[in-house]
Amino acid sequence: MKKALLAGVALASTIALTPAAFADIVIGTAGPMTGQYASFGQQMKAGAEMAVADINAAGGINGEMLKLEVGDDACDPKQAVAVANQMVGKGAVFMAGHFCSGSSIPASAVYADEEVVQITPASTNPKFTDERPNKDGGTYRVCGRDDQQGLVAGKFLTDNYAGKNIAFVHDKTAYGKGLADATLGAYKANGGKETLYEAYTAGEKDYTALVSKLKQNKVDVLYVGGYHTEAGLMVRQMREQGMDTKLISGDALVTDEYWSITGAAGEGTLMTFSPDPRKNPDAAPLVAKFREKGIEPEGYVLYTYAAIQAWVDAVKGAGSTDYEAVNGALNKGEFKTVLGTLSFDDKGDVTLPGYVFYEWKDGKYDYLN
Repeated sequence: MKKALLAGVALASTIALTPAAFADIVIGTAGPMTGQYASFGQQMKAGAEMAVADINAAGGINGEMLKLEVGDDACDPKQAVAVANQMVGKGAVFMAGHFCSGSSIPASAVYADEEVVQITPASTNPKFTDERPNKDGGTYRVCGRDDQQGLVAGKFLTDNYAGKNIAFVHDKTAYGKGLADATLGAYKANGGKETLYEAYTAGEKDYTALVSKLKQNKVDVLYVGGYHTEAGLMVRQMREQGMDTKLISGDALVTDEYWSITGAAGEGTLMTFSPDPRKNPDAAPLVAKFREKGIEPEGYVLYTYAAIQAWVDAVKGAGSTDYEAVNGALNKGEFKTVLGTLSFDDKGDVTLPGYVFYEWKDGKYDYLN
C-alpha cells in the first residue's frame, strides 16, 4: 500500500502541473521470451500486447493508459526472481505471468512482498495457489491445475489402454514432474500399473537410450510430463526405431512448433488442454482480429488476454489499483473474459471447465473425436 500512496502522490503532482495529463499504469507479462520454450513466451506477449492496445483504445482505466513491460525469465527460477524485482522497480502493479510453474512460484514471493497482483495464464502446478504467499489473495491463475489435468489423463489411460504397457517420463521440472506424478497417481488409483517411470534431462537432443529402453519393455503408450521440444524429439526418434508407441502429454504441447519438430511423426499424438477459447463464439471477433495481424491465437494467447481482462475489471470494481482493494474485487467478483465468465475460489484457482483431450492431425490439434 506504500506503493499505492507513492503512486497517488506522483499522480497528484502530475495533475497539478498539467491538469489534462494522467500517469500510465504499468503492468507486466513475463515468460520464456527466448530459449527452447520461447514459442510460449511469444504467445503471452501477443496476448498481453493486444489486451493493452484494446483497453487503451477504449479509454484505458478511468482515463489512465496501461503501459506494458515484458520480462524474459527463460523458464529459469533465478531469472524469474530477477525479472520480478525488475518489474517492481519499473512500478508494475500487475503481472500477467509467468509461464513455467518453476518460475511463477518463486516469483510470487516477490510480487506478494511488493504488493503486485499476479495472475498466471499458464502455471498449473498446485503449489502455486496451494502455497501462495498471501493467503488472502495476490496470486491467481486463469488456467487449470496439474491435479485436475492428471485426473482426466489418468482415467483416460485406464479406460482406453487397459492391459497395455504404459511408461511415464518427466523432465524434473515443477511442471513436468508434477503433471507426470498427478497422472500416474490417478492411473494407479484406477487400478493401473506402470511399466516404467523415468526422468529425462530437458534440453537434450538425443533420446536414443530412453527410446531403446521403451522398445525393450514393449511400451505401448508413453506419457510425457514435459514440454513440446523434448516430446517432439522423443516421438520422432521412436518412429525412427520402428515404434508405433502412442505419445500422450499435457498442455505444454499446445503450440504449432510441436509439429515443426515432429512432422508426420507427430500424427496421432494426444494431449490434455482446457476447452479451446478460439471456439468460444464470444471470442470470435478477437480471434479474427489476431488473425488479421498474422497471429494465430493458439495456446496461451487468449489466456494472457483474459488474465489482463480480469485484473482490469477488478481495478474498475475496486476504484483503484490498490493491492488489497483489487484482491478483494478478484476474490468476490465474476469477470467476463474471452475464456468465458470466470471467478476465483478461495485459493485463487479459476472456476472454469476442466481439461479435455486433443489430437494432433495434419499439423493441427483439435478435440479428440
